[in-house]
Amino acid sequence: MAANTPQTQTQQRTKTNLPARGPNRQQRRRRRPFRAFLYVLTFFMLLSSVGLGWLFLTPSGTSLRYLAADSIIITQHRHWAKYMIGQEQLDRRVAEKLALEERMGDERDTHEIELQHEVETLSSPAEEEQPLVEIESIEGTGYKGYVMTVNDPTKIRLGVPSKAGRGERVLSMVERTGAIAGVNAGGFSDPNWQGNGFQPIGVVMTHGQVYYSDLGNKTTTQIVGIDYEGRMVAGKYSLSEMQELGVREAVTFQPRLIVNGKGLIKSAKDGWGIAPRTAMGQREDGAILFVVIDGRQPGHSIGANLYDVQQILLERGAVIGANLDGGSSSILVNDHQILNSPSSKSGEGRYLPTAFLVFENPELVDMPNVWNGLGPGDIDASKW
Repeated sequence: MAANTPQTQTQQRTKTNLPARGPNRQQRRRRRPFRAFLYVLTFFMLLSSVGLGWLFLTPSGTSLRYLAADSIIITQHRHWAKYMIGQEQLDRRVAEKLALEERMGDERDTHEIELQHEVETLSSPAEEEQPLVEIESIEGTGYKGYVMTVNDPTKIRLGVPSKAGRGERVLSMVERTGAIAGVNAGGFSDPNWQGNGFQPIGVVMTHGQVYYSDLGNKTTTQIVGIDYEGRMVAGKYSLSEMQELGVREAVTFQPRLIVNGKGLIKSAKDGWGIAPRTAMGQREDGAILFVVIDGRQPGHSIGANLYDVQQILLERGAVIGANLDGGSSSILVNDHQILNSPSSKSGEGRYLPTAFLVFENPELVDMPNVWNGLGPGDIDASKW
């Protein structure tokens, strides 16, 4: 056994008094991911703080918040908009928009049309006849869609479901009736956005007859339709005024976008959010323009506001124009196929109470009144 010499004692004391060694290499490696996570978390917290400050404290951020709120308001999650602008501002904004839309329907439309097929021309007999329906694809900032031009407005009729108790998809209406094309039309009662599409909102008129009305004590409603001469009618009217004007096909919807050749929506900030859209307009030569915009599909088309839709119509010569039901109802059918990309769950459009259909021979179309004898209290809009 080695002797416990003074030198050995000194070495032992020196070893005993050495400071504790730091973390080994393996421990340091284990800590690196945690430190990286802390750095990333801190970065995102700072970024979020800056972003929230911009969103709530700057004019541009406020504009974006209200645009987002407007887009949410027209979905099934309207209540979420309060997290963007607050409940008080949400209620005020909805009330202001509805009041504005009502006022937009007040001015009386006086536009005149001159149907192309009634105009005497010097065209050669060999000249190719103008097609009844023309389709144009369109694209703008954040949206894609179509414009369908119907060159003879007298060929348009309103389609309604074939069976009581549920609506009907536009493609089904087109195939069942032998129509050339079809576009979704009026709105409907839609409890929790799961409605069966059978209970219209407001008035449904086809073949000059009122098929459905839930006006109650109201004397007027905002309509979009066509009279017997093919002249588009849009604005606020009573049932008696509609009869006097010779309205043949009509649904209730709003707002009107164009009257007497002028746009009623002054800027994009008044365009009521970004969404799928359907609208209808008419040129002075009588041609009807249907605009259908896809939406709620990142990578394809987010949607458009009503100012965008108004400008699309004005650029194509519309002298009158009005909004139709949009969202997941927006759909365009031509030659027995869906042209656009509806945002509905099925991709084939929703079950709807009405659609504007185009026929070669509309006088031969039989469209029975599926609501005959039924009032709003007789329909359960949520029961399939």
